[in-house]
Amino acid sequence: MKNNSRIFIAGHNNLVGSALVKRLKRDGFNNLLIPSSLDFTDQRAVYTFFEIEKPEYVFLLAGKTGGIVANSTYPAEFIYENLQIQNNIIHFAWKTGVEKLLFVGSSCTYPRDCPQPMKEEYLMSGPMEPTSEAFSIAKLAGLKMCQAYNQQYEVNFISVIPATIFGPEDNFDIESSHVIPAFIRKFHEAKVKNESDVTIWGSGEPLREFIYVDDVVEAYIFLMQNYNGSQIINIGTDSEISIRELAELVKKIVGFEGELKFDSSKPDGAPRKLLDSTRLISLGWRPNIDLQTGLENTYRWYVQKYVK
Repeated sequence: MKNNSRIFIAGHNNLVGSALVKRLKRDGFNNLLIPSSLDFTDQRAVYTFFEIEKPEYVFLLAGKTGGIVANSTYPAEFIYENLQIQNNIIHFAWKTGVEKLLFVGSSCTYPRDCPQPMKEEYLMSGPMEPTSEAFSIAKLAGLKMCQAYNQQYEVNFISVIPATIFGPEDNFDIESSHVIPAFIRKFHEAKVKNESDVTIWGSGEPLREFIYVDDVVEAYIFLMQNYNGSQIINIGTDSEISIRELAELVKKIVGFEGELKFDSSKPDGAPRKLLDSTRLISLGWRPNIDLQTGLENTYRWYVQKYVK
């Protein structure tokens, strides 16, 4: 990418997209395409956009995401919307001659009982986690679609699988958010109301890997500038934490002094999800922000944004 390249960020107003826009602007990229009202599920609208704007580079970050509650409640929406968005953007990127596209998959696409840490070649080696299967199938289709278009049309569509991303501009809605923003909101509200305890879904035993949004943005830009190929690339930190330990850490950062209660009648999701990021590290990239620093930054932003 050059400073005057026409760069389309699909999903510019979500967690990663907003951070990516800020970083690209800071680095002097001055021709960003960030439409304010484009429905990515509308095939005709997406085609018209590509025909008129002629993007040269595409970051495909758009999609419907959420935690266990949202995935379990709205599986039809998760599979339909994500498939529609991916199909439209990837297809018309090829149709209009986009030079390079980066598609973002999900660690949920790996098998539920995948060997750990999860290598890219373990994809499709076993059944997915049932609570997120609809979303995972859609994301897997996007990964395979990029490879298929590379093979048949000799385009340059690369795919990545990040660990669970968190940071400022995250979704803090209790019903649809991922675990970190849900914890931050729950603990903060419990602190303000001086409640005696907070209930956490599941046993607290599953292990998860988290990556701060600024590190992910760095990785996306690095790969867009330095990697060409059909091999999928994991983006992780090579570190993991149990949900129980994460809850304790967020509780401490927020300053909630009550007890934690774990509702084991609720689903845990996959028992462990740790990415093997050897492929990315071998290319010369490493994360810079540790979990506690990222959590502190995120809570500080949450207070400034939502606490009156």
